[in-house]
Amino acid sequence: MPDANAPTAILYRMVMPDHLCPFGLKSKDLLERRGYRVEDHHLASRDETEAFKAEHGVKTTPQTFIDGRRIGGYDDLRVHLGIDKPEQARSGTTYRPVIVIFCIAALTALALSWHQYGTLLTLRAAEWALSLSMVLLAVQKLQDVESFSTMFLNYDLLARRWVPYGRIYPYAEAAAGVLMTAGALVWISAPVALFIGAVGAVSVFKAVYIDRRALKCACVGGGSDVPLGFVSLSENLVMVAMGIWMPLRAWGVIGTG
Repeated sequence: MPDANAPTAILYRMVMPDHLCPFGLKSKDLLERRGYRVEDHHLASRDETEAFKAEHGVKTTPQTFIDGRRIGGYDDLRVHLGIDKPEQARSGTTYRPVIVIFCIAALTALALSWHQYGTLLTLRAAEWALSLSMVLLAVQKLQDVESFSTMFLNYDLLARRWVPYGRIYPYAEAAAGVLMTAGALVWISAPVALFIGAVGAVSVFKAVYIDRRALKCACVGGGSDVPLGFVSLSENLVMVAMGIWMPLRAWGVIGTG
């Protein structure tokens, strides 16, 4: 906890019997972890909250004040403390969801390889890493297929010509990923992955690098804040690579050790 000589921050946040503001808690925790002594003022009713917002000309709570200056809400506080850049706070865009999915898929693949072969670095582990990433990305889309398909229409060339493709896509991606993880029915999974990956890669490349459009990617679902770009393109390149690789392995051209 901060000592008596620590800088002081004044925080106003909603603390009501039926509502405890999560961003208020996060603001308080962040300030204390950064060494501030927090004067924690609770807004204990809706009327009290509305009066506070009217007095200070703000639309939301919590609100933090440091050195007599209003910093703002939780996002503004993160910028003030140097955690986020101002443009990040405004845009809300981040590659984190896709990066996390690829990392979890890779770690799971290494765990499976260790269990199956007694070693981490195998060709099968590399295959699992890619196929599991397809499954995890599909799960994100399948949480709200309608929302995904709506965002998908912003840039996918095939979905724009045939709208139902946007609703079929996540199921096809999931099926291909599951089959490739099992190493089964490659004659189905490989063409599916190759087709949807190639169409997706061309669509993303056209939207980003030819048309120069600033869009958000639907790769982790319709509520995604992931910007359409190289990381988005990587999902499709993974499917193209798997669509080519898996038949070669199934035909014995490449071993699994």
